Amino acid sequence: MKVRGIRGAITVEKNSSEQILSATQELLQELEETNDLKEDNVASVIFSMTPDLDQAFPAQAAREMGWNEVPLFCTQELAIEGALAKCIRILIHYNTEKALTEINHIYLKAAKELRPDLIEKGGE
Repeated sequence: MKVRGIRGAITVEKNSSEQILSATQELLQELEETNDLKEDNVASVIFSMTPDLDQAFPAQAAREMGWNEVPLFCTQELAIEGALAKCIRILIHYNTEKALTEINHIYLKAAKELRPDLIEKGGE
């Protein structure tokens, strides 16, 4: 098996705990379904949020979904002028036999603009 990175991002309308947790769960569920993820094969997950989001830890959403044994880490995205606002990003380190081209990266809502090349390949 190889460790593959699975990327995803989603945006929220406002900086609230409810929206951050709900959006994170929506994105994780989509990543889980489209990549047939099994918790036992997840090595770790890194969550980042833009500086305009500070009302919840996105890792809490994963814990609420039952990801209790997976190492989770939250960090703040760089504050780059003109960057997409109110964005939650996820990087999952996953042990798999899949080739890089078989991984489905998911970008939802306004985050679709981050990687239109992946959207065209069926990455949502």
